[in-house]
Amino acid sequence: MGVGRQSLEMIDAALLRSYFTGLQTRIVAALAAVEGADGRQFRADSWQKAAGEPLAGSGCTCIIEGGRVFERGGVAFSQVSGSTLPASATAKRPELAGRAFEAMGVSLVLHPQNPYCPTAHMNVRALVATRSDAGPVWWFGGGMDLTPYYPFSEDIRHFHATCKQALLPFGKDVHARYKKWCDEYFFLKHRNEPRGVGGVFFDDLSEGGFERCFALTQAVGEAFTEAYLPIIDKRQGTPYGERERDFQAYRRGRYVEFNLVWDRGTLFGLQSGGRTESILMSLPPTVKWRYDWRPAAGSPEAELYALLEPREWV
Repeated sequence: MGVGRQSLEMIDAALLRSYFTGLQTRIVAALAAVEGADGRQFRADSWQKAAGEPLAGSGCTCIIEGGRVFERGGVAFSQVSGSTLPASATAKRPELAGRAFEAMGVSLVLHPQNPYCPTAHMNVRALVATRSDAGPVWWFGGGMDLTPYYPFSEDIRHFHATCKQALLPFGKDVHARYKKWCDEYFFLKHRNEPRGVGGVFFDDLSEGGFERCFALTQAVGEAFTEAYLPIIDKRQGTPYGERERDFQAYRRGRYVEFNLVWDRGTLFGLQSGGRTESILMSLPPTVKWRYDWRPAAGSPEAELYALLEPREWV
């Protein structure tokens, strides 16, 4: 796919910011409605990094902890700029090494309290790299994925079907390519196992021009609540006990391992001098590790592992 070459005047930063901040507002409102009047609500934490720091810019992290439904969750907007692209952004495009950059987008991770409710992640972003002796280049990236703790095939099919419907206007093959990319990306190489059941993922997107790429990115962002919240609505009242919470904490360990070892967004933020609290909002509040643990044969926990292998869900 590569990166797009286009004058900065053609890339309307105000338009991008307006969309991303609006998306954050809409998603937080939808999640607050799930929590309900008797649930804890999101706290908006606005922040700013001054020029002269490794990374300049501003953002707002909307965070909830100890909610009725969401044990921990964050929906963050950021718009930042730096003098040099970090290594995580130039590993596959070395020709951009040394360029200044500006990036903005929305990222969210939601860790429900109930183990029968899956964790979900979504991110949509835009990035422009500049240099005084060469033209700017831009690209979009993003996606969403689902990480269940207990197996409900109908929930997984719904999530994937919503992703497919969102991408259908951009080509019949787009969903298949981005689903495969997601399966390959959210994979713990050091454990040889998937993090969850996938979704869609894309990066370095510039094919078809700026308007098409922006529209595709918006389609993914707008599809998230439709893909995820019906699952929460269906499962949040399911009774659970210590066994389920214990397994949830164990599987959350895989989530932590992926985010700290492999996730390009986490590495980009930390390598570029981003705001650590906002970058690490994705980590769950309670996690456990065990040495060489295996689920009992025929157990619901073993059934989950069988569902993690990539397949065609729709």
